[in-house]
Amino acid sequence: MTAAREFLEIERWIEANAEDLDLESTLAADVLPRIAEGGFARAGVPRDLGGAGGDTTDGVRAISAVAERSLAASFVLWGHRAYIEFLLQSTNESLRESELAGLLSGKIAGATGLSNAMKSLAGLEPLQITATSHGNQLVVDGKMPWVTNLRVEGFKVAAAVDRRDGQPTFVASFSSDDHGLERSADLPLMGMRSSNTAAIKLSEVNLDSRRVIADNAAEWLPRVRPAFVGLQCGMSVGLARRCLREASEALGAGRGILAQPITFANQRLARAENLLFDGLKTRQFENNVAGLFEIRIELASIVAEAVSLELQATGGKAYLTTVGSGFGRRWREAAFVPIITPSIVQLKAALQKVRSAA
Repeated sequence: MTAAREFLEIERWIEANAEDLDLESTLAADVLPRIAEGGFARAGVPRDLGGAGGDTTDGVRAISAVAERSLAASFVLWGHRAYIEFLLQSTNESLRESELAGLLSGKIAGATGLSNAMKSLAGLEPLQITATSHGNQLVVDGKMPWVTNLRVEGFKVAAAVDRRDGQPTFVASFSSDDHGLERSADLPLMGMRSSNTAAIKLSEVNLDSRRVIADNAAEWLPRVRPAFVGLQCGMSVGLARRCLREASEALGAGRGILAQPITFANQRLARAENLLFDGLKTRQFENNVAGLFEIRIELASIVAEAVSLELQATGGKAYLTTVGSGFGRRWREAAFVPIITPSIVQLKAALQKVRSAA
Protein backbone atom coordinates (compact mmCIF):
# COMPACT_ATOMS: atom_id res chain seq x y z
CA MET A 1 0.00 0.00 0.00
CA THR A 2 1.41 3.41 -0.93
CA ALA A 3 1.91 6.08 1.73
CA ALA A 4 -0.83 8.27 0.22
CA ARG A 5 -3.30 5.40 0.13
CA GLU A 6 -2.42 4.38 3.68
CA PHE A 7 -2.92 7.99 4.82
CA LEU A 8 -6.36 8.02 3.18
CA GLU A 9 -7.31 4.71 4.79
CA ILE A 10 -6.47 6.05 8.24
CA GLU A 11 -8.50 9.20 7.63
CA ARG A 12 -11.45 7.01 6.61
CA TRP A 13 -11.05 4.93 9.77
CA ILE A 14 -11.10 8.05 11.95
CA GLU A 15 -14.16 9.41 10.11
CA ALA A 16 -16.02 6.10 10.32
CA ASN A 17 -15.35 5.70 14.04
CA ALA A 18 -15.67 9.34 15.13
CA GLU A 19 -18.88 8.74 17.12
CA ASP A 20 -17.41 5.78 19.00
CA LEU A 21 -14.17 7.69 19.67
CA ASP A 22 -16.24 10.44 21.25
CA LEU A 23 -18.79 8.45 23.25
CA GLU A 24 -17.08 5.13 23.98
CA SER A 25 -13.67 3.95 25.17
CA THR A 26 -13.72 0.67 23.25
CA LEU A 27 -11.26 1.99 20.64
CA ALA A 28 -9.00 3.81 23.09
CA ALA A 29 -6.14 1.37 22.53
CA ASP A 30 -6.38 1.72 18.74
CA VAL A 31 -6.34 5.50 18.32
CA LEU A 32 -2.63 6.21 18.68
CA PRO A 33 -1.40 3.23 16.60
CA ARG A 34 -3.79 4.20 13.81
CA ILE A 35 -2.70 7.84 13.89
CA ALA A 36 0.94 6.83 13.85
CA GLU A 37 0.30 4.40 11.00
CA GLY A 38 -0.99 7.32 8.95
CA GLY A 39 2.22 9.27 9.60
CA PHE A 40 0.52 12.10 11.47
CA ALA A 41 2.97 11.96 14.39
CA ARG A 42 5.95 12.42 12.04
CA ALA A 43 4.76 15.76 10.64
CA GLY A 44 7.20 18.55 11.51
CA VAL A 45 9.82 16.15 12.87
CA PRO A 46 13.26 16.33 11.15
CA ARG A 47 13.90 13.61 8.59
CA ASP A 48 17.25 12.72 10.12
CA LEU A 49 15.38 11.81 13.31
CA GLY A 50 12.87 9.61 11.50
CA GLY A 51 10.22 12.22 10.83
CA ALA A 52 8.58 13.56 7.69
CA GLY A 53 10.44 16.88 7.78
CA GLY A 54 8.99 20.37 7.89
CA ASP A 55 8.43 22.43 11.01
CA THR A 56 5.88 22.95 13.78
CA THR A 57 3.33 24.35 11.33
CA ASP A 58 3.28 20.95 9.61
CA GLY A 59 2.47 19.41 12.97
CA VAL A 60 -0.40 21.88 13.32
CA ARG A 61 -1.68 20.91 9.87
CA ALA A 62 -1.60 17.22 10.79
CA ILE A 63 -3.60 17.85 13.97
CA SER A 64 -6.06 20.00 11.99
CA ALA A 65 -6.57 17.24 9.42
CA VAL A 66 -7.43 14.76 12.18
CA ALA A 67 -9.65 17.29 14.00
CA GLU A 68 -11.80 17.69 10.88
CA ARG A 69 -12.82 14.07 11.43
CA SER A 70 -12.61 13.60 15.21
CA LEU A 71 -11.60 16.00 17.95
CA ALA A 72 -10.98 13.05 20.30
CA ALA A 73 -8.40 11.60 17.89
CA SER A 74 -6.79 15.01 17.39
CA PHE A 75 -6.65 15.51 21.16
CA VAL A 76 -4.65 12.29 21.41
CA LEU A 77 -2.39 13.42 18.57
CA TRP A 78 -1.85 16.81 20.20
CA GLY A 79 -0.73 15.29 23.51
CA HIS A 80 1.50 12.80 21.72
CA ARG A 81 3.00 15.35 19.33
CA ALA A 82 3.56 17.85 22.15
CA TYR A 83 5.62 15.26 24.06
CA ILE A 84 7.62 14.60 20.88
CA GLU A 85 8.21 18.35 20.57
CA PHE A 86 9.56 18.47 24.12
CA LEU A 87 12.15 15.85 23.21
CA LEU A 88 13.03 17.70 20.00
CA GLN A 89 13.69 20.86 22.01
CA SER A 90 15.58 19.07 24.79
CA THR A 91 19.35 18.93 25.17
CA ASN A 92 18.99 15.38 26.53
CA GLU A 93 20.05 13.53 23.38
CA SER A 94 20.13 10.10 25.03
CA LEU A 95 16.49 10.39 26.13
CA ARG A 96 15.48 11.52 22.65
CA GLU A 97 17.40 8.67 21.02
CA SER A 98 15.92 6.05 23.33
CA GLU A 99 12.28 7.15 22.95
CA LEU A 100 11.73 8.93 19.64
CA ALA A 101 11.51 5.92 17.30
CA GLY A 102 8.88 4.27 19.50
CA LEU A 103 6.92 7.52 19.73
CA LEU A 104 6.89 8.06 15.97
CA SER A 105 5.73 4.49 15.35
CA GLY A 106 3.03 4.71 18.03
CA LYS A 107 4.52 1.90 20.11
CA ILE A 108 5.15 4.40 22.91
CA ALA A 109 2.46 6.89 23.96
CA GLY A 110 3.64 10.40 24.79
CA ALA A 111 1.64 12.72 27.03
CA THR A 112 2.04 16.23 28.33
CA GLY A 113 1.49 17.01 31.98
CA LEU A 114 2.83 20.52 31.43
CA SER A 115 -0.51 22.31 31.51
CA ASN A 116 0.08 23.08 35.19
CA ALA A 117 3.56 24.39 34.36
CA MET A 118 2.22 26.60 31.56
CA LYS A 119 -0.36 28.07 33.92
CA SER A 120 2.33 28.53 36.58
CA LEU A 121 4.50 30.31 34.02
CA ALA A 122 1.63 32.71 33.37
CA GLY A 123 1.17 33.25 37.12
CA LEU A 124 -2.16 31.42 37.24
CA GLU A 125 -1.43 28.62 39.75
CA PRO A 126 1.44 27.06 41.74
CA LEU A 127 3.26 23.93 40.62
CA GLN A 128 1.70 20.71 41.88
CA ILE A 129 4.76 18.42 41.73
CA THR A 130 7.76 18.69 44.07
CA ALA A 131 11.10 16.89 44.47
CA THR A 132 13.22 16.25 47.55
CA SER A 133 16.91 15.30 47.36
CA HIS A 134 17.98 11.94 48.78
CA GLY A 135 21.64 11.43 47.99
CA ASN A 136 22.07 11.25 44.20
CA GLN A 137 18.37 10.65 43.71
CA LEU A 138 15.37 12.94 43.66
CA VAL A 139 12.15 11.71 45.20
CA VAL A 140 9.08 13.17 43.53
CA ASP A 141 5.55 13.64 44.85
CA GLY A 142 2.53 15.38 43.38
CA LYS A 143 -0.34 15.07 40.96
CA MET A 144 -1.47 15.75 37.40
CA PRO A 145 -5.27 16.09 37.53
CA TRP A 146 -5.97 15.85 33.79
CA VAL A 147 -3.65 14.26 31.21
CA THR A 148 -4.47 12.87 27.76
CA ASN A 149 -2.97 9.88 25.93
CA LEU A 150 -2.23 7.90 29.07
CA ARG A 151 -2.61 4.57 27.28
CA VAL A 152 -3.22 1.70 29.67
CA GLU A 153 -0.73 -0.24 27.53
CA GLY A 154 2.03 2.16 28.64
CA PHE A 155 3.03 5.81 28.35
CA LYS A 156 5.63 8.51 28.97
CA VAL A 157 4.52 11.84 30.42
CA ALA A 158 6.37 15.14 30.78
CA ALA A 159 5.89 17.27 33.89
CA ALA A 160 7.51 20.25 35.62
CA VAL A 161 8.97 19.56 39.05
CA ASP A 162 9.58 22.17 41.75
CA ARG A 163 12.69 21.43 43.82
CA ARG A 164 12.49 21.96 47.56
CA ASP A 165 16.24 22.57 47.85
CA GLY A 166 16.03 25.90 46.05
CA GLN A 167 17.48 24.65 42.76
CA PRO A 168 15.64 25.61 39.54
CA THR A 169 12.38 23.93 38.63
CA PHE A 170 13.01 21.32 35.95
CA VAL A 171 11.03 19.27 33.42
CA ALA A 172 11.27 15.48 33.47
CA SER A 173 9.81 12.42 31.82
CA PHE A 174 7.90 9.92 33.93
CA SER A 175 6.97 6.41 32.83
CA SER A 176 3.83 4.37 33.42
CA ASP A 177 5.97 1.63 34.96
CA ASP A 178 7.60 3.94 37.52
CA HIS A 179 7.17 2.62 41.05
CA GLY A 180 4.94 5.12 42.85
CA LEU A 181 3.15 6.39 39.74
CA GLU A 182 -0.58 5.71 39.79
CA ARG A 183 -2.92 6.26 36.84
CA SER A 184 -6.58 6.79 37.70
CA ALA A 185 -9.47 5.29 35.80
CA ASP A 186 -10.44 7.31 32.75
CA LEU A 187 -12.13 10.57 33.70
CA PRO A 188 -15.93 10.45 33.21
CA LEU A 189 -15.99 12.90 30.31
CA MET A 190 -19.23 13.66 28.43
CA GLY A 191 -17.31 13.08 25.17
CA MET A 192 -13.73 12.45 24.01
CA ARG A 193 -13.97 9.07 25.78
CA SER A 194 -11.35 7.27 23.66
CA SER A 195 -8.66 9.85 24.43
CA ASN A 196 -7.20 7.93 27.39
CA THR A 197 -7.67 10.98 29.62
CA ALA A 198 -6.99 10.32 33.30
CA ALA A 199 -5.25 11.70 36.39
CA ILE A 200 -1.81 10.79 37.74
CA LYS A 201 -0.62 10.60 41.34
CA LEU A 202 3.11 10.52 42.11
CA SER A 203 4.15 9.06 45.47
CA GLU A 204 7.88 8.91 46.23
CA VAL A 205 8.87 8.32 42.62
CA ASN A 206 12.66 8.03 42.23
CA LEU A 207 14.11 10.14 39.43
CA ASP A 208 17.61 10.62 38.07
CA SER A 209 19.23 12.98 35.57
CA ARG A 210 18.73 10.60 32.62
CA ARG A 211 15.02 11.45 32.68
CA VAL A 212 15.42 15.25 32.73
CA ILE A 213 14.09 16.99 29.62
CA ALA A 214 15.09 20.52 30.69
CA ASP A 215 17.24 21.55 33.66
CA ASN A 216 15.66 24.98 34.03
CA ALA A 217 11.94 25.13 33.34
CA ALA A 218 11.72 28.92 33.68
CA GLU A 219 14.17 29.36 30.79
CA TRP A 220 12.97 26.44 28.67
CA LEU A 221 9.17 26.72 28.88
CA PRO A 222 8.88 30.11 27.11
CA ARG A 223 10.76 28.60 24.15
CA VAL A 224 8.55 25.51 23.91
CA ARG A 225 5.24 27.22 24.80
CA PRO A 226 4.56 28.46 21.23
CA ALA A 227 4.66 24.87 19.94
CA PHE A 228 2.60 23.61 22.90
CA VAL A 229 -0.20 26.13 22.34
CA GLY A 230 0.28 26.30 18.55
CA LEU A 231 -0.18 22.55 18.10
CA GLN A 232 -3.22 22.78 20.36
CA CYS A 233 -4.68 25.43 18.04
CA GLY A 234 -4.72 22.84 15.27
CA MET A 235 -7.67 21.20 17.03
CA SER A 236 -9.74 24.38 16.74
CA VAL A 237 -8.70 25.01 13.13
CA GLY A 238 -9.77 21.54 12.00
CA LEU A 239 -13.09 21.56 13.88
CA ALA A 240 -14.02 25.05 12.65
CA ARG A 241 -13.12 24.13 9.07
CA ARG A 242 -15.34 21.03 9.18
CA CYS A 243 -18.31 22.89 10.70
CA LEU A 244 -18.10 25.64 8.08
CA ARG A 245 -17.86 23.09 5.27
CA GLU A 246 -20.94 21.29 6.61
CA ALA A 247 -22.75 24.62 6.87
CA SER A 248 -21.90 25.52 3.26
CA GLU A 249 -23.05 22.15 1.98
CA ALA A 250 -26.34 22.39 3.91
CA LEU A 251 -27.34 25.73 2.43
CA GLY A 252 -30.54 25.48 0.44
CA ALA A 253 -33.82 27.24 -0.16
CA GLY A 254 -34.51 29.83 2.49
CA ARG A 255 -31.03 29.68 4.01
CA GLY A 256 -29.01 31.67 1.49
CA ILE A 257 -28.85 34.51 4.00
CA LEU A 258 -26.20 32.48 5.83
CA ALA A 259 -23.81 32.45 2.87
CA GLN A 260 -22.19 35.74 3.78
CA PRO A 261 -21.68 34.92 7.50
CA ILE A 262 -20.13 31.60 6.47
CA THR A 263 -17.78 33.42 4.09
CA PHE A 264 -16.80 35.90 6.80
CA ALA A 265 -16.16 33.07 9.28
CA ASN A 266 -13.93 31.30 6.75
CA GLN A 267 -12.01 34.54 6.25
CA ARG A 268 -11.54 34.92 10.01
CA LEU A 269 -10.32 31.35 10.20
CA ALA A 270 -7.82 31.82 7.36
CA ARG A 271 -6.51 35.03 8.94
CA ALA A 272 -6.04 33.42 12.38
CA GLU A 273 -4.32 30.40 10.85
CA ASN A 274 -1.96 32.62 8.84
CA LEU A 275 -1.09 34.66 11.93
CA LEU A 276 -0.42 31.46 13.85
CA PHE A 277 1.82 30.00 11.16
CA ASP A 278 3.71 33.26 10.70
CA GLY A 279 4.31 33.59 14.45
CA LEU A 280 5.53 30.00 14.75
CA LYS A 281 7.87 30.29 11.76
CA THR A 282 9.40 33.59 12.91
CA ARG A 283 9.45 32.48 16.59
CA GLN A 284 7.95 35.82 17.56
CA PHE A 285 5.67 34.17 20.14
CA GLU A 286 8.65 33.47 22.37
CA ASN A 287 8.74 37.21 23.13
CA ASN A 288 5.12 38.01 22.26
CA VAL A 289 3.06 35.52 24.23
CA ALA A 290 0.07 37.90 24.15
CA GLY A 291 -0.16 37.47 20.38
CA LEU A 292 -0.26 33.69 20.75
CA PHE A 293 -2.95 33.80 23.43
CA GLU A 294 -5.04 36.17 21.32
CA ILE A 295 -4.98 33.72 18.41
CA ARG A 296 -6.04 30.83 20.64
CA ILE A 297 -8.94 32.93 21.98
CA GLU A 298 -9.92 34.02 18.47
CA LEU A 299 -9.95 30.42 17.23
CA ALA A 300 -12.22 29.34 20.07
CA SER A 301 -14.59 32.15 19.11
CA ILE A 302 -14.53 31.03 15.47
CA VAL A 303 -15.32 27.44 16.49
CA ALA A 304 -18.37 28.63 18.45
CA GLU A 305 -19.57 30.67 15.47
CA ALA A 306 -18.88 27.86 13.00
CA VAL A 307 -20.86 25.21 14.88
CA SER A 308 -23.73 27.68 15.31
CA LEU A 309 -23.73 28.36 11.57
CA GLU A 310 -23.79 24.62 10.89
CA LEU A 311 -26.84 24.28 13.15
CA GLN A 312 -28.63 27.19 11.47
CA ALA A 313 -27.83 25.92 7.98
CA THR A 314 -28.90 22.35 8.76
CA GLY A 315 -32.04 23.35 10.61
CA GLY A 316 -34.22 20.89 12.49
CA LYS A 317 -32.53 17.89 10.88
CA ALA A 318 -29.48 18.59 13.03
CA TYR A 319 -31.54 17.68 16.09
CA LEU A 320 -32.56 14.26 14.78
CA THR A 321 -30.39 11.44 16.07
CA THR A 322 -30.64 9.56 12.77
CA VAL A 323 -29.39 12.50 10.72
CA GLY A 324 -27.63 14.88 13.07
CA SER A 325 -25.31 12.62 15.05
CA GLY A 326 -22.26 14.15 13.38
CA PHE A 327 -23.47 17.63 14.25
CA GLY A 328 -24.27 16.57 17.82
CA ARG A 329 -20.71 15.32 18.24
CA ARG A 330 -19.25 18.52 16.79
CA TRP A 331 -21.44 20.54 19.16
CA ARG A 332 -19.94 18.62 22.11
CA GLU A 333 -16.46 19.03 20.63
CA ALA A 334 -16.99 22.78 20.25
CA ALA A 335 -18.01 22.96 23.91
CA PHE A 336 -14.70 21.33 24.82
CA VAL A 337 -12.50 23.85 22.98
CA PRO A 338 -12.83 26.73 25.52
CA ILE A 339 -11.85 24.53 28.47
CA ILE A 340 -8.74 22.87 27.00
CA THR A 341 -5.90 23.89 29.31
CA PRO A 342 -4.97 26.68 29.30
CA SER A 343 -8.67 27.53 29.13
CA ILE A 344 -10.02 30.66 27.48
CA VAL A 345 -10.80 32.15 30.91
CA GLN A 346 -7.23 31.47 32.05
CA LEU A 347 -5.80 32.94 28.84
CA LYS A 348 -7.87 36.09 29.23
CA ALA A 349 -6.65 36.44 32.82
CA ALA A 350 -3.05 35.96 31.69
CA LEU A 351 -3.52 38.53 28.92
CA GLN A 352 -4.85 41.01 31.46
CA LYS A 353 -1.68 40.54 33.55
CA VAL A 354 0.56 40.96 30.51
CA ARG A 355 -1.17 44.17 29.48
CA SER A 356 -1.18 45.55 33.03
CA ALA A 357 2.57 44.99 33.26
CA ALA A 358 3.24 46.68 29.90
